Amino acid sequence: MISIVGAIVGFLVGGGAGYAIVNTFIKKSNQAKINEINQFSDLEIEKARVNTQRLISEAENKAEKIISKAEQKNESIKQQKIQESKDNFNRLKSEFESNKANQMIELKERELKTQVLEKEVNQKKQDIEGRESELKTVRENLEMQLKIVQKKKEELEDANEKKIKQLEQIAKMSEAEAKESMLQAVRAKATNDALAIEREVIENAKANANKEAKKIVIQTIQRMCAEYTIENSVSVFNLDSDDIKGQIIGREGRNIRALEAATGAEIVVDDTPEAIIISSFDPIRREVARLSLKRLVADGRIHPARIEEVVAKVQKQLDEQIVEIGERTIIDLDIHGLDPYLVRMIGRMRFRSSYGQNLLEHSIETANLCAIMSAELGLNPKQIKAAKRAGLLHDIGKVAEEESELSHALYGMKMCEKYNEHPSIINAVGAHHDEVEMNNIISPIVQACDAISGARPGARREILESYLKRINELEELAMTYEGVSKAYALQAGRELRVIVESEKVTDQHADDLAFMISQKIQDEMQYPGQVKVTVIREKRATAFAR
Repeated sequence: MISIVGAIVGFLVGGGAGYAIVNTFIKKSNQAKINEINQFSDLEIEKARVNTQRLISEAENKAEKIISKAEQKNESIKQQKIQESKDNFNRLKSEFESNKANQMIELKERELKTQVLEKEVNQKKQDIEGRESELKTVRENLEMQLKIVQKKKEELEDANEKKIKQLEQIAKMSEAEAKESMLQAVRAKATNDALAIEREVIENAKANANKEAKKIVIQTIQRMCAEYTIENSVSVFNLDSDDIKGQIIGREGRNIRALEAATGAEIVVDDTPEAIIISSFDPIRREVARLSLKRLVADGRIHPARIEEVVAKVQKQLDEQIVEIGERTIIDLDIHGLDPYLVRMIGRMRFRSSYGQNLLEHSIETANLCAIMSAELGLNPKQIKAAKRAGLLHDIGKVAEEESELSHALYGMKMCEKYNEHPSIINAVGAHHDEVEMNNIISPIVQACDAISGARPGARREILESYLKRINELEELAMTYEGVSKAYALQAGRELRVIVESEKVTDQHADDLAFMISQKIQDEMQYPGQVKVTVIREKRATAFAR
């Protein structure tokens, strides 16, 4: 035990002596070379590091020698004590060797870590010193460049002021006046260029718009197939025998009066063989009267109480049929989300006609035309569906259940607004007769398709006398203007060609005359579709060569 303690003490004393020797040597070396380090700091620092490493190595060697001597001494002491306590010595020896090995391993590990850390610190120090040197150099360069730039800026401002003063003296105009003059010149030139471009664009649009519009309308009409429909304000109920007429009239006419009171339609029983005429401006009332008569005649029991009962049942059945017609229509057209009230109004269109054209067939045809024309114009699928929806609803104001002083377009617009239709559809319904201003692309499409559906051959029917009267009125209206020599109504009254005298009517006045005639026709006459007014001014020069 004493030998172990002695060895440890010898090891510590040797290490301390070595460290003192190294420390003393380093201090002397550093003290001797302080002046040289101040002059050549970087070089001497490197030398000092090398010397330090060398001294550390020598100190380690000396320490190892001292440790070796201490071990030898301990070994001799141990040999002397072996005889006294061999078992204790062996046990202590093994413990000591184990502890020694662990200590040596830890010592070497710490030494290695210390060396690594020292190298890293030194490297970082060198990097920091290098960066500081670079930053200092860059800062000095920047300061120098800023001084040069500031000096050049001052020189440039002085030169600009001198030139501005020279220009003001030459032009006899201040800087502000010169700027204003230049701006006015540029503004005038830009305005002229813009007007020229605008005029060119408008002329190109006028040249191409008519051609493209005709092309789209023709393609739309060609893709639409519609029936020739004729509806009257009178329904004829056929009878198997004239003997039934007496039963329908009843005693002192009570049956026919009860039927007229219940249905609101006029029942005309005259000398027409095997037929009764049902007359009413409301087609639904006519249909109720016709179906009621059919049931009463088939049943054979005709009296006022039975009539009221049958009429009530027929009205209920017809209401259900109207809703069914409306639902079937929107399903066929693939239209969704309509309010139930609007669906019922669509079903009522089936029993309404305009100029002999069934209103529901006209609305369905207009809806399909709107979808086709929207596709021809390249609209997106959402707009195509909206156009089809607006085409179906555009005449819904004609089947209103209550009387109104508004036109059917405005009343239909209010109905669509009440039942939460899209604003573009509301505008299209109200604007299809130009009673409100159009604000979206769907409105002119609906107006055009409504005109196409009503103006196509066979769509509508007029009485011959009223047709001839309208044709004559068109021609007479045009002849009332000064300078008009001839007027011809063409295409069943849908076009009016006016021939004027070239001596009395100028080209400019011809444009105004066409507009005035069209406005007068619009204000004073009633007609289906639209009337095209064409004013022709022709100057002929004749000479003879003899």
